Amino acid sequence: MNKEELHAFIENSTGNESNICQICAVKDGRIVYEDCWKGFTTHDAVNVMSVTKGVMSLLAGIAIDKGFVRNVDQKVMDFFPDYQVKRGEKTIYEVTLRHLLTMTAPYKYRSEPWTKVCTSDDWTKAALDLLGGRAGITGEFKYATLGIQILSGIIENASGENCIDFANRYLFVPLGISEHWIHGDSSKEDQFDYLMNKGPRKNEWYSDPQGTVTAGWGLCLSASDMAKLGELVLCDGRYGGEEIISKRYIDDMTTPHIKLGGMFGFMSYGYLWYKPYEDRNVFAAIGDGGNVIYVNKDKGITAGVTGTFKPRIFDRVEFIEKIVIPLTEA
Repeated sequence: MNKEELHAFIENSTGNESNICQICAVKDGRIVYEDCWKGFTTHDAVNVMSVTKGVMSLLAGIAIDKGFVRNVDQKVMDFFPDYQVKRGEKTIYEVTLRHLLTMTAPYKYRSEPWTKVCTSDDWTKAALDLLGGRAGITGEFKYATLGIQILSGIIENASGENCIDFANRYLFVPLGISEHWIHGDSSKEDQFDYLMNKGPRKNEWYSDPQGTVTAGWGLCLSASDMAKLGELVLCDGRYGGEEIISKRYIDDMTTPHIKLGGMFGFMSYGYLWYKPYEDRNVFAAIGDGGNVIYVNKDKGITAGVTGTFKPRIFDRVEFIEKIVIPLTEA
């Protein structure tokens, strides 16, 4: 399939590819493939859903490198000295940043209480209210979009800076990604529109009423932005000759810490990043709608793919490897 055929294929697709807005692939610091669909331009942004989590992991690494956080084993409660722990709750005191990053933190619910958290005035506090429980820390993987909100609070309390300003200063601007701003409204109706709207977005990030960005979803990026973030991972934390994040943290972030089950395609999991294959140096930050930052260290290539909301798309890494990468090698 050549570039023209791929464009037509996505343009006319009624399957998993029908929601793709942008694709950008980068090799040796140069864009080797880029295209857009559905009325999007290369400069438009998309809510990249849970890819946001992968970006939060990068920000956590920067916070550690700069000394705002000691290491991934620092206790979560160190960053919330004014939080009133519920009577009888003990487990919360043992939860570390590592537990959040590997999704092994314990929570006091069976399914995530979206309404309770997302209608509260302070989503970080609401997430802390869910942390802990009588079962203690079991090491069990528990995917938690709401719980990751605690990461935003940690970065803000550790650095003394709003998380979005921290991201702009230490990550986005150094990579040539446009500065981002808070989306603003956080009403129930607006949250639904933010998730489901299929039009282009600006360089915005969703937040709670306190102005603290959502850590598990809601960051808007273009495919080229995602490819740049992938290049940062590919180059061991360096971009344009400058160290943005230490190689030590990038190595730790992409090291398999947990083996996932069938629901997650039996992939391995690092710090909010996936390793799809045991025997290859391929890593990905993955979100609903098939949004993905793809990093292939073996081939020296990164790619970003954006897509509007469409449930149950699990084959985007395979799509990049079978369709996109061959175009860059032709």
